[in-house]
Amino acid sequence: MTLLRFDAVSKRYAGGHEALSDVSFAVEPGEMLFVTGHSGAGKSTLLRLIQLTERPSRGTVLMEDRNFAKMHGRKIALQRRRVGVVFQDHRLLHDRSVYENVAMPLVIAGVPRAEIGPRVRLVLHKVGLTERERAKPRELSTGEQQRVGIARAVVAQPPLLIADEPTGNLDPQLALDIMELFAAMPAYGTTVLVASHDLPLVKRMRKRVLVLDHGKLLDDIPATELAS
Repeated sequence: MTLLRFDAVSKRYAGGHEALSDVSFAVEPGEMLFVTGHSGAGKSTLLRLIQLTERPSRGTVLMEDRNFAKMHGRKIALQRRRVGVVFQDHRLLHDRSVYENVAMPLVIAGVPRAEIGPRVRLVLHKVGLTERERAKPRELSTGEQQRVGIARAVVAQPPLLIADEPTGNLDPQLALDIMELFAAMPAYGTTVLVASHDLPLVKRMRKRVLVLDHGKLLDDIPATELAS
């Protein structure tokens, strides 16, 4: 089953700006891919459609064969739990510890308390933050804060993880470290879609790339072409 599909999707905002125009692509389970393009190309709009914080003006968005246009009320909330989101600005709760920040999606989902601890500590181990679980976000470096954001996004084991410019505030080595963390996620069952304008880093990762230009899908470059 295809995980995510855009079929001839367009998004026009009030005032007439068309952020996306007739965009079609499919994402298979276990992929890691990038969406690139200039500022204003439509990357963030595409991610907001996946998050169900925006609706397309035309066309169809489907995830796991479920049509987003048919989702309303509680179905929207349930669908959002199936998509982990990593933000450039982290959006951590600064009055909570690292552990509490990462546990939040499990608490909201009603996961039994006895299961939360082991799951949180496992994902903190994966992102290299086992020793920092009691720290508050202000005590962490920028790179550590971003890793907390990633841990929070994947702790509920969502089928899909999306990230909007997640390395924009990081130095080149930290940015590469974060991308390598993302690249490891499909092995744990999470497909990864990253929006980034850092073309050298994207090329270095040698993954599939969707290229947006003024809202249109200009190119869909397979990983095999970037690996050569």
